[in-house]
Amino acid sequence: MESIKIKSLFSLENTKTAPLLEKFEYPYEVLPYISDFILEYGKALDKSLYNELEGGIFIAKSATVAKTASIEGPCIIGENSQVRHCAFIRGSVFVGDNCVVGNSSEIKNVIIFNNVQVPHYNYVGDSILGYRSHMGAGSITSNIKSDRTNVKIRVGDEVIETGIRKIGAFLGDYVEIGCGTVMNPGTIIGKHTIVYPLSMVRGYIPENSIYKNSTEVVKRLDEY
Repeated sequence: MESIKIKSLFSLENTKTAPLLEKFEYPYEVLPYISDFILEYGKALDKSLYNELEGGIFIAKSATVAKTASIEGPCIIGENSQVRHCAFIRGSVFVGDNCVVGNSSEIKNVIIFNNVQVPHYNYVGDSILGYRSHMGAGSITSNIKSDRTNVKIRVGDEVIETGIRKIGAFLGDYVEIGCGTVMNPGTIIGKHTIVYPLSMVRGYIPENSIYKNSTEVVKRLDEY
C-alpha cells in the first residue's frame, strides 16, 4: 500500500496544507478535516496579502475572481490564482497559489496544490489534486456510489474499507486527465500519469503510466 500513501503521491513543499497532510498516511483520511484546517489556517494569514470575507473566506489580493463566480466558505484562494466566470466553490476548498478554477467548474471539499488547473466545466468533490495536475475540459470526479454505501478503494487485489461515504479522486503530482474523463469514487492516480480522454477510471493507476482504458495501462517511456 506504499504507492497510495500521501508521501508517495505528493510533494508537500508545494502546498500550504502540508501541516494537515503530514498528520495522515492515506489521502482519504484527510477529507473530514479540510474545513477546520482552513478556518484555523486563515486566522494566521498575512492581512497585507489576503482579504477576509464573511463566512471564513480568505482571498489573496493578487488573485483574480470573476464577478460571476460564487464562493462559499470556508475557503482559501491562494496568491496569483484565478477563479473564472461562473465557477462555483461550495466550501471547504483550499486553492493553492498560481491555480485556475475555470468557467462553470464546481469544487467542494478539496485541497488543490499549487499550479493546478481545473479550467473548463469540471466537477471536483472530496478530492486532492497534486502539484501541477491538470483536468481536461469536462472531466469530473464522481464522489458517491450509486447505492450510497461507503467507498472502498481497490489497489490490485486488496480492498481498503475507508468508512467514508463521499470520496472523489486523488491525483498525484503532474497528473494529466484527458477531456471528458470520469473518475469513479476512490480513484487514485500516481505521479506523472496521463489518462486518455473519455476514460472511465476506477481504483489505483500506477505512477508514470499512460491509461488508455481499463485493460491497457502502459508505462511511460518519455522523460518529464
